[in-house]
Amino acid sequence: MRNAVKVDVENFNRLREKKAFSQNVLAARANLSPTTINRLNHGCPVSFSTIRRIAAVLDVEPAEIMLSEN
Repeated sequence: MRNAVKVDVENFNRLREKKAFSQNVLAARANLSPTTINRLNHGCPVSFSTIRRIAAVLDVEPAEIMLSEN
């Protein structure tokens, strides 16, 4: 996958739970498949456009759910 991005799974789940979204609800609101959210939740890289969609639904900046490569 070109431009694949890894997600900070802990932060992603914290932000998702703060909004009280199940994985299925988040997937529906972001217009993504539940499988995509499940893969992301298991640390699989996703496209930056997926990150942008999820961040928009969670009302955060994409960087807040991306894994920092220090």
